[in-house]
Amino acid sequence: MKTSTLQVMLLLLLCIGITDAKAQKKRKLVWSDEFTTSGLPDSAKWSYDLGRGCPNNCGWGNNELQYYTEKRKENARVENGKLIIEAHKEKMGDANYTSARLVSKNKGDWKYGRIEVKAKLPAGRGIWPAIWMLPTNWEYGGWPHSGEIDIMENVGYWPDSLFATVHTGAYNHGQGTQVGRAVSVKDLSTAFHVYAIEWTADRIIFLLDGKEYHRFNNKKAGSEAWPFDKEFHLLLNIAVGGNWGGKFGVDDAIFSQRMEIDYVRVYQ
Repeated sequence: MKTSTLQVMLLLLLCIGITDAKAQKKRKLVWSDEFTTSGLPDSAKWSYDLGRGCPNNCGWGNNELQYYTEKRKENARVENGKLIIEAHKEKMGDANYTSARLVSKNKGDWKYGRIEVKAKLPAGRGIWPAIWMLPTNWEYGGWPHSGEIDIMENVGYWPDSLFATVHTGAYNHGQGTQVGRAVSVKDLSTAFHVYAIEWTADRIIFLLDGKEYHRFNNKKAGSEAWPFDKEFHLLLNIAVGGNWGGKFGVDDAIFSQRMEIDYVRVYQ
């Protein structure tokens, strides 16, 4: 009996599905935070980036306007089983806004795996929340040569915007060659979604609620194109203003604004 092209394709899809299901069963949870204890974020898992960032108060390299605080419950706390990162309109140092940027560096660092963050985003013009990853040891050199993985970015002047992006020496926003995809999601600030990547030696797949919407493949062209064979750590933050987030200014009437995170889970 002859096998049609459609039958062959269906068989291949079935095999892929079985293989993926087996991979799912083999995967183990290696790091997580379920945010079950109220108060400051768990210091065994999270540290803070502090202040205005790079020299001369240039706003973490993107001309952002916030002051990142440390161990300050107004900006980062756990309550009702959620991590709350909150940006306020208030004076601190030479900044007119405060917020927090939590980092897992040297407390949660991974090479490959599935990274999942379930979150509900802030909203409003001038807000720029992000769930992203940076290299722990910068072994290929400073940014962008050692890479950056943006699991989720949103800019408040485009409330439905969800961006997934990678930056490398060859592909980065400094050159306008970054590799990413934007999709529209209507309820980012009113509902929780699971933002995730599946990261292997061959590709990074970006997923929203378990469905792929972007991927970046390893073309075996060296570290300038693929620096993602080293350990990376996670960052969670809300920026205010900046080159991108503040493109159309900041609406001070929106504050305060919070990102709520239900859990962070890493599987390998």
